[in-house]
Amino acid sequence: MNLMMLLEMAASGLGDRVAVTCGDESLTYAELFAAAGTAAEEFKKSNCKHIALLDVSSLAIPIALFGSAWAGIPYVPLNYRLTGSELEALLTRIDPAYLITDGERSGKLAHFPGIQSIARENYLGCVLRKPFAGEPSWSMDADEIAILLFTSGTTGAPKAAVIRHKHLVSYILGSVEFAAAASEDAVLVCVPPYHIAGTAAIVSSVYAGRRIVQLPSFSAEAWLDLARKEKVTNAFLVPTMLARIIDSLEGAASADLPHLRAISYGGGKMPQSVIERAMKLFPTTDFTNAYGLTETSSTITVLGPEDHRMAAQSDQPEIRRRLTSVGRALPAVEIQIRDEEGNVLGPNQRGEIYVRGEQVSGEYLGRTSTVDKEGWFPTRDAGSVDAEGYVFLEGRADDVIVRGGENMSPGEIEDVLLEHESVSDAAVVGIPDEQWGEAVAAVIVLKANRKVSVEELQEWVKKHLRSSRVPQCIEFRDELPYNETGKLLRRVVRAELSGVKA
Repeated sequence: MNLMMLLEMAASGLGDRVAVTCGDESLTYAELFAAAGTAAEEFKKSNCKHIALLDVSSLAIPIALFGSAWAGIPYVPLNYRLTGSELEALLTRIDPAYLITDGERSGKLAHFPGIQSIARENYLGCVLRKPFAGEPSWSMDADEIAILLFTSGTTGAPKAAVIRHKHLVSYILGSVEFAAAASEDAVLVCVPPYHIAGTAAIVSSVYAGRRIVQLPSFSAEAWLDLARKEKVTNAFLVPTMLARIIDSLEGAASADLPHLRAISYGGGKMPQSVIERAMKLFPTTDFTNAYGLTETSSTITVLGPEDHRMAAQSDQPEIRRRLTSVGRALPAVEIQIRDEEGNVLGPNQRGEIYVRGEQVSGEYLGRTSTVDKEGWFPTRDAGSVDAEGYVFLEGRADDVIVRGGENMSPGEIEDVLLEHESVSDAAVVGIPDEQWGEAVAAVIVLKANRKVSVEELQEWVKKHLRSSRVPQCIEFRDELPYNETGKLLRRVVRAELSGVKA
């Protein structure tokens, strides 16, 4: 197994079809294959041990991804939003490295020890100017490292998650049909390239034969304009992106995107009000919620289009609630919910989510694998599974609020707050409390032109849950802090309400 076999199949069968478009530039599958071969030769000549990319989306990304697989050198996409010191710390961990970046950073990093930096335009000029003339040849060792993805490092130094060729290829072969896309199909990719979803979108689209349309910098207006211009048929968004698109369409009868057949979303919790509004504005579009982690090579559960329609049309609370779930496990994936002692829990019991399957890595560079001897990986996500197999997320396991010895899920309280007609978004955290150890606190974002008092919201929670779950402290904000991949920065909320530095 090697990622290159996926591109080779696409280039052999669909060589003249456009593979990727960015602005006014594009590459066919045959051209992408040739560029990857040239890139592989350049990478080998550099004697580097890692291929790093520090940049927004461009044609350089798929070439570097497949070129590194061809060369047998791990690909390491880095967060271009990192500060200077954060970036230097990561570069020190991957040298000697061949680094592709923007022109300004290339100059600044030219003398960084162990780093051969090249500006994106110079790199593209190099690999596109010289057609590959050699014979296709790459390792088929499935255990070789394909990608290293650094975690966000919210609780310490970032860890380098190891994705081997066998993990990502297993995910693709188990979830994507080869050459299933029509010649006119196009997927709009706006997820940052250093996120597993960005990488998975490229690899899965290549295997399906779908044209990749890149949007380097997201805004709702730019997304809508590009989707219309390129007649996009598929898209992947994180919940915050979809929410901004919906807000930008305020007052419109529809999104006016007749070509858009499917939207997949994931990476964070989707408020029920947002997905319900989205389904009304995109009435002919199929929606899919995909839940996965870096350590699982992307998606492990899916809430499909029919699930969305059935839940939206149902008047049964337990069916309608599925709109807030992340669906059911993929066929090659197993899910368990366990308590703190490791015991497997039954339907609708809250605990930690464990996952098992060929696509699961659960490995970090230089550390002992977190996968147990039976192949189970602890995700550190809290949640439950209902009797029909639908998975419900409730945030990170570490986010559990412990009040007077009672464990409380912030997600459960957030769900109740979001059901209030005036609430647009909500974040619940635990803050220090002398009497109870932790107290429940909430930050609320109100819908436009709506008002509600703290007392009314507290009474609302008390009415739907036990009194112990009523937020002792409620504050209002214009927006909640999310990262660029749609995950709530709960630590920032907790720090603000606790009066400490995040």
